[in-house]
Amino acid sequence: MEKFFFISVFLLPYVITTFAFPPSTDSRWIVDDGNKGRRVKLTCVNWPSHLETAVAEGLSKQPLDAIAEKIVSMGFNCVRLTWPLYLATDESFSAFMTVRQSLRKFRLFEAVSGFQTHNPTILDLPLIKAFQEVVYCLEKHRVMVILDNHISQPGWCCSDNDGNGFFGDKHLNPQVWIKGLKKMASMFANVSSNVVGMSLRNELRGPKQNIKDWYKYMREGAEAVHSVNPNVLVIVSGLNYATDLSFLRERPFEVSFRRKVVFEIHWYGFWNTWEGDNLNKICGKETEKMMKMSGFLLEKGIPLFVSEFGIDQRGNNANDNKFLSCFMALAADRDLDWSLWTLAGSYYIREKSIGSDESYGVLDFNWSSIRNSTILQMISAIQTPFIGPGLMETQPKKIMFHPSTGLCIVRKSLFQLKLGSCNRSESWRLSSHRVLSLAEEQILCLKAYEKGKSVKLRLFFSESYCSKWKLFSDSKMQLSSITKNGFSVCLDVDTENNNIVTNSCKCLRGNSSCDPRSQWFKLVTSTRRRSRPKPFLQISLYSKTFLQKSLSV
Repeated sequence: MEKFFFISVFLLPYVITTFAFPPSTDSRWIVDDGNKGRRVKLTCVNWPSHLETAVAEGLSKQPLDAIAEKIVSMGFNCVRLTWPLYLATDESFSAFMTVRQSLRKFRLFEAVSGFQTHNPTILDLPLIKAFQEVVYCLEKHRVMVILDNHISQPGWCCSDNDGNGFFGDKHLNPQVWIKGLKKMASMFANVSSNVVGMSLRNELRGPKQNIKDWYKYMREGAEAVHSVNPNVLVIVSGLNYATDLSFLRERPFEVSFRRKVVFEIHWYGFWNTWEGDNLNKICGKETEKMMKMSGFLLEKGIPLFVSEFGIDQRGNNANDNKFLSCFMALAADRDLDWSLWTLAGSYYIREKSIGSDESYGVLDFNWSSIRNSTILQMISAIQTPFIGPGLMETQPKKIMFHPSTGLCIVRKSLFQLKLGSCNRSESWRLSSHRVLSLAEEQILCLKAYEKGKSVKLRLFFSESYCSKWKLFSDSKMQLSSITKNGFSVCLDVDTENNNIVTNSCKCLRGNSSCDPRSQWFKLVTSTRRRSRPKPFLQISLYSKTFLQKSLSV
């Protein structure tokens, strides 16, 4: 619990100050129009409320207020709250069925008892009122909400043939869907200032999906939401389980309003194998694929939100762990907005399984503790924005981000380096001659000495004093140099003490059992001011000239 407390104290001020209303877009960024157009980075967690009971999960385990407090303490500033379409369109279901009746319908008597203990005032509310209570509670705790139409018929999502996949399927009548979107959007218009976005539909898929109908109905859905609630962002997913927006290269998505459209994608490790081949190659290939299918929008100045990514929080899933390191590299490099799947440590009922555990849940089965504080600490590195409108605290610089730990290269002493918090990261400059030097002090450069030994900073009198570095391998994340003995080495981390060292470059080709992640580094652009102690060394230009002459004698 010690790490949990550290995260909460460190990130709480950021969560409070980034409450954004009304939000809009500025090029690829989401910004707060009420705060001089300052960037608001969405760092959300998904809270499922779309399963069989159509009740927000976890309310039989902990009080609603306690769950909201946990969300804030973990550094999330936003919840992507899922909802089934029938919650808005079937009044016999949403307005006349209470939480108690919904739970008893599935013989969830233990859950009823849990509600009586933890949330008795919600138990006999109609389902739609219970949903509203969750939104209002999050507003009280200054947590932004994105309402995500996850599915039509309440239940687990998703498959190609579940009748919820695409317009014209059994449970996705376009007219009913638009009616539901308008009702949900109008329900919170001018009422809840924390509802900042409406995600039109989760993971369109199945044999009926096609680009022509996508443009037709997603445009109609977007216009419908904006017509009744012009304050919210309209969040638009693509095809093939929210992985494909590539068709936007050729034909833009045109609506009658401006600065409110955000596109969303999903990215999971279990969709592909991260084993059986060279990991540098796999990460490079998957990153390239993601940029080709959707990431290109960022380069066109269009906002993109990774509204679902996640891993097995138990920490023993090798495939997911490799995916996460690759994801962290791209998320930091592009400073992505994102939402983690999932908050839920367990479900009332999931696909007929009562009290189902959720291994992807950031909370444990009882919703009382963090399931894996190490993973949460790692993700906390990308909860604060690196760049964006209104965040020009310093001139743009490069920080050296280590995606497998969520840490950055910091100063250990005057000349030694280690991994530490990215808030204390050194600023770097990579010259055209491939010299890595400190950007702020401009008198120290990075020098590789021997394989297995620490790299060090040394006085930068000329480039001949410094090592030359280049990014290479298929992942484009290994920094290589040549020692004075002629050995090719890569920047690495000594796992015993987090010191920065050099070792033989790992996994350059073949060998699927090889793991290069300790050698993965990303040079990430940041304009964020770093917190640091007094400088280790302050040398004027005169002092530098004097030292240079002295050492040349």
